[in-house]
Amino acid sequence: ILRKSSMTDIDFKEKTKTLIDSLKSISANYGLGNDGNEFKIITQVFLYKFMNDKFAFEVKKLDSKLKKAENWEKVIAEYSEDDYEMLLLQLGADTAKLKPQHFISELFGRQNESDFAKLFDDTLMDIAITNNDIFSVKTDGGAKVVLFDRLTEYISDGSKRDAFAKAIINKLVGVSFEHIFNQKFDFYATIFEYLIKDYNTNSGGKYAEYFTPHAVAKIMAAILVNEPVQDVTVYDPSAGSGTLLMNIAHAIGEDKCTIYSQDISQKSSSLLRLNLILNNLVHSIQNIIQGNTISHPYHKDDNGALEKFDFIVSNPPFKLDFSDYRNDLDCKENKDRFFAGIPNIPKQAKDKMAIYSLFLQHIIFSLSKKGKAAVVVPTGFITAQSGIDKKIREKLVESKMLAGVVSMPSNIFATTGTNVSIVFMDKNNKGNVVLIDASNLGETIKEGKNQKTVLTAKEEQQIIDTFNNKAALEDFSVVVSYDEIKQKNYSLSAGQYFEVKIEYVDITADEFETKMKGFEENLNKLFSEGRALETEIQNNLKGLRDE
Repeated sequence: ILRKSSMTDIDFKEKTKTLIDSLKSISANYGLGNDGNEFKIITQVFLYKFMNDKFAFEVKKLDSKLKKAENWEKVIAEYSEDDYEMLLLQLGADTAKLKPQHFISELFGRQNESDFAKLFDDTLMDIAITNNDIFSVKTDGGAKVVLFDRLTEYISDGSKRDAFAKAIINKLVGVSFEHIFNQKFDFYATIFEYLIKDYNTNSGGKYAEYFTPHAVAKIMAAILVNEPVQDVTVYDPSAGSGTLLMNIAHAIGEDKCTIYSQDISQKSSSLLRLNLILNNLVHSIQNIIQGNTISHPYHKDDNGALEKFDFIVSNPPFKLDFSDYRNDLDCKENKDRFFAGIPNIPKQAKDKMAIYSLFLQHIIFSLSKKGKAAVVVPTGFITAQSGIDKKIREKLVESKMLAGVVSMPSNIFATTGTNVSIVFMDKNNKGNVVLIDASNLGETIKEGKNQKTVLTAKEEQQIIDTFNNKAALEDFSVVVSYDEIKQKNYSLSAGQYFEVKIEYVDITADEFETKMKGFEENLNKLFSEGRALETEIQNNLKGLRDE
């Protein structure tokens, strides 16, 4: 039975991936392959399909007549207006409210009407407007970004739009997603990753990677959430497509937390919304903000002060040119938020301004009284001997809010050669701190042109267990006090705390004498060579002066 069930899971996954591939193929056939708008078409059409089938799945649970019907759309279309309204009222907030004219089957039946592309676009826009309150993302200026665009308008040749819309509807009608709604987090994580794999590059160079490796996300979530919690808030100030948020929400329980986020990228905010819909976190979409966290942090309490959060996860951008608004940040209102300072504008290489240090300070400032955080940083941060980085480490140690650091293997992110570490904060940790050097773990694989290091499941678990059990393992981890960290100039590198090993070798007095004689002869030889060289240089200099 178990084998049959897992085969079915694989089957669902493959069918879903096949649909995604066929949507990409349609886009390519109509000239949109690798076009900047292709990802909007793929993700929004997928979302339309998902919402249509989720609606079917939920209404069939509410009315057995629909479940038994051979054609549920036909039966539901015969409802009176009041009965239909009553059915919609019984739906949970995470299911989009659809009208009979919105169904994929309805469009399929009308595809030979003239101006079908307009009907297709109008349908998507009507769904977006009907569900605007729950499903739209806000910008930091308060504007709403609705669920759908007029997708056929991305085809520049107007005469091909009807055929394009028909091709899509014909693909969607042949597959049912109704069986995937009993699936769990791992299923949706795989589907989401597959859905965005071709668009998972940050071509604008703005803010976070869209996708953080699963190993990093899993380790962060498993260390942050090591005991049951509920009714907590979770925040990511540079959310990307939400991999970190999805992992921690899953560790807490999707119904036990509320997600908050901000990210400057329109693209990643749309992907994050899709991720929330797939992962049963629709209730948090209203807290997803598209905007610049550093210059315009959006989430505030009733008094206008920045909101404090119970859990914060982040993989912020490391280096970015923020010179155009750097001086605006240097104001009285930001004095407490950017307590360690704001990087100066360099004369050259402005794109290497250390914006991660601003995100780190923003995160520390945004933690609730018992808050916990996990942040990906460049490994250089943990040992910098001066400047803003050191001041941030001092704050973490002096305020006793550090849980530990895990230094990851190089190339854990295929897209960056920078070595990374994860800094874990915990306002409750007044005891010892765990420092782990995991840089020797993992196996190297090739991903495209890049080398990438991948941790095995066993290695991931080793890091998680070592951290959560505060275990000291030779050449891997140390457990140190805040005072010891102060004595080491606030270094958070595990390697600096490992014991220096002295090897003792048994030798006889004669062997010792022979070895020492050998060293002495070598030294004498080197000294005489040095003296000869010195004489030669002086003679050459004298010759030059005489000339």
